[in-house]
Amino acid sequence: MSTEERVREAAVALFAERGFHGTGIRDLAQAAGLSSATLYHYMGTKEDLLAEIMRTSLTALIAEAEKITGDPRERLVALVKMHVQAHAEKPRETTVVDGEMRALTGERRAEIVALRDRYERFWQNAIVDSLKARQLSTADPSIARLALLEMCSGVSRWYSPEGPVKLSDLTVQYADMALGMLGASR
Repeated sequence: MSTEERVREAAVALFAERGFHGTGIRDLAQAAGLSSATLYHYMGTKEDLLAEIMRTSLTALIAEAEKITGDPRERLVALVKMHVQAHAEKPRETTVVDGEMRALTGERRAEIVALRDRYERFWQNAIVDSLKARQLSTADPSIARLALLEMCSGVSRWYSPEGPVKLSDLTVQYADMALGMLGASR
């Protein structure tokens, strides 16, 4: 593993456990096995590192969402499955992305908010298109989007691959719940 990867892994673990503001530079350096001075060479500022973690995660989600095409309801099902899987497979990283936006400032914050909004537009479009096609029913597509994202993101807090539910089954169950919440059946 490269030094950059060690720094990133240490940051993801510490930011997920302690939060951005609860993690010091010395903590990061110690977790990565580096001196504080050497750490700066590999990460820039702590906020730069946080933004990189978020950028990488959101860019990967967007890339997957861009591959999803077809029927609006099935797009929503695919988005739910993909989001649940990402949050189950990378719980610490997604916890950081979902919970530390408030730590970003200025241009970094604007960039990451724009990426988040771009990702959420895939969800919004799938919901609105499903409503237009009379495949789903909800009074407020924006609230539906937020509720679904929150529900699916919560997997990162409790899912364990050693648990009784296989991830593939979990994604199907979540897709069924999402459709049920929006007045459709699988």
